[in-house]
Amino acid sequence: MNDALADPLYLDHNATTPVDRRVLDAMLPYFTQIYGNASSVEHVHGNRAQAAVTKARAQVATHLGARENEIIFTGSCTEASNIAILGAARARPGKGHLVTSAVEHPAVMEPMRQLEREGFELTVIAVDEDGRVDVGEVERALRDDTALVSIMAANNEVGTMQPIGAIGAVCEARGVIFHSDLAQLLPHRALDVQAEHIHLASISGHKAYGPKGVGALYVRSRSPRVKLEQTVWGGGQERGLRSGTLAVPLIVGLGAALEIVGREGRSESARLTALCADFVAHVSSSLAGVSYNGHPLQRIPGNVSLSIADVEPLALMHRLNAVASFSASSACATDKVKTSDVLIAMFGDTPRARQAFRVSPGRGTSADDLATFAAQLISAAQELRRFAA
Repeated sequence: MNDALADPLYLDHNATTPVDRRVLDAMLPYFTQIYGNASSVEHVHGNRAQAAVTKARAQVATHLGARENEIIFTGSCTEASNIAILGAARARPGKGHLVTSAVEHPAVMEPMRQLEREGFELTVIAVDEDGRVDVGEVERALRDDTALVSIMAANNEVGTMQPIGAIGAVCEARGVIFHSDLAQLLPHRALDVQAEHIHLASISGHKAYGPKGVGALYVRSRSPRVKLEQTVWGGGQERGLRSGTLAVPLIVGLGAALEIVGREGRSESARLTALCADFVAHVSSSLAGVSYNGHPLQRIPGNVSLSIADVEPLALMHRLNAVASFSASSACATDKVKTSDVLIAMFGDTPRARQAFRVSPGRGTSADDLATFAAQLISAAQELRRFAA
């Protein structure tokens, strides 16, 4: 339950999550007790740090169905996506074509645009009103000179999951490298990169109840072996792909966080799915003109995107600021008041796109919390409509 004497109810877990107490407990010794440099393997302190990194690498690999040598630790999921996209495209001379979707995170879209500036040709696949990519459209976009396809596993704004296994299979059959941003999917369940035909994948710590400032990149080592051109130079850590002293406490936290998801993700996902279904039903039955955004079934747990006719989301957020923290758009765009590119891709520049907001409960959210928030949301929306009339 939310402490009435503390902060508003936190309902923005798709933006970031609190660090799980068990994750924090795993991390703490590596700040003050086991503080060696993991690259200093010639002495005991460095060996202890390296052992912790090795354990975390195994935990991440297990969560992905990958080999330990296929995991590269980075400073964020954004950095992982940049290394993957820039590195894979530049490592394939003679292949100057790229494919992505219209609903990708800027961490994918911006390096794609950079490659465009370098002379690559980019095809952006449209999505339907559920925010879903058609596998056939991806297949038709592939060319003999296609170097890379990048499609996210699940969207951070509307929760829609993409058919990444089918997309990956199409890419693999054509000899095209397939990258996927897994930031929103991995907090809920493990994944088998072999079965999903994923060759490169980006991972986030802070979306999965781990710390901020750490991510990881999966790089397929065989069938096919993915080659990446180096984009970061320095001491040669992480197979030379991401030089820099390893942040051992954060890496330990990432490994611990994903191990917890592996044990508890299925039951927690079922709880969140039921919680969100009740919330949507409550709001929709109490207010006219409520649209549920994103795919109704193929979506991550803990994501509700709604548009309420004649209710501006920023006004709604301001009215409920003391009650709960939620989002009117992706947290990565909060410095700009503009309609989300994702929602425009789904609905065009329409009232439904402009009126969308996101509620994302998490591990600490109870059914009572969300029911109380639903009642206050309904009341606030009714008041805003009266003022606008």
